[in-house]
Amino acid sequence: MTGSIEVIRAGALTTVQDAGRVGWAHLGVPRAGALDAPARRLANRLAGNPVGAALLETTVTGCAVRPDRSVVAVVGGAPCRVTVDGRPAAWGTPVHVPAGAVLDAGPAVQGLRSYLAFGGGLLPEPVLGSRSADLLSGLGPAPLRVGDVLPLGDGTPSPAGTDAVPWPGAPGELVLPLHLGPRHTWFTDEALHMLTTAAYRVSPHSNRIGLRTEGPALARAREGELPSEGMVLGAVQVPPDGRPVVFLNDHPTTGGYPVVGVVHETALAGAAQAVPGTRVRFVRAG
Repeated sequence: MTGSIEVIRAGALTTVQDAGRVGWAHLGVPRAGALDAPARRLANRLAGNPVGAALLETTVTGCAVRPDRSVVAVVGGAPCRVTVDGRPAAWGTPVHVPAGAVLDAGPAVQGLRSYLAFGGGLLPEPVLGSRSADLLSGLGPAPLRVGDVLPLGDGTPSPAGTDAVPWPGAPGELVLPLHLGPRHTWFTDEALHMLTTAAYRVSPHSNRIGLRTEGPALARAREGELPSEGMVLGAVQVPPDGRPVVFLNDHPTTGGYPVVGVVHETALAGAAQAVPGTRVRFVRAG
């Protein structure tokens, strides 16, 4: 049974995300997709969806929506208070939301980003094979506003019984395994040692494009700038202020600042939930 959800409270930043747009970087199109991929997959699985189905990603303040049909919903990712028409409901497990009831995912009490999955998935018009919002290029559905309506796919009208499953918590410390290169020779040996021994912290200026850090600046071994070259998810770029930036899902596909190393995407889920001030350690990958 198809239907739709209406946005009642949009929150600070709520977007539609799925597994992202893979294979379009040569045309300058970033990947996009849910920053916390394990949370996206688990929320969809509990809602009875394929793990790549589109859902909502909220930032810090949550959101509230009203379906026009009965739907199974799962709120996961960053823990938050969940209500259905003002009554407490379970976080991290399927709940039944009747037609016309308001599902409210409150502000995150740990971490940054919560995920709202609905049985049948969200079905905004796909762009280049994905329904994800891309904040850098503007592709996909725009960030949600009050009154927006999103189509729902077919889904079961009542949640199936599930056992309790573990959700990863927000990191108290973000440890990022780093593969040096391709431009680590642009930095002094002392800077490379400091990168993997000093304590950095998550900057409040971080976003879906990149996790910015606060900490000691990395000294260059050479001056000048590179011609723009391809950037990948997890690239650790060093802008002129010397503080590393870890590129996340909405990162640009090219850039001219040197990349000192790359963090594999499987280690980036914690970056989606690391609040400003979280300690960051870069460690040499084996």
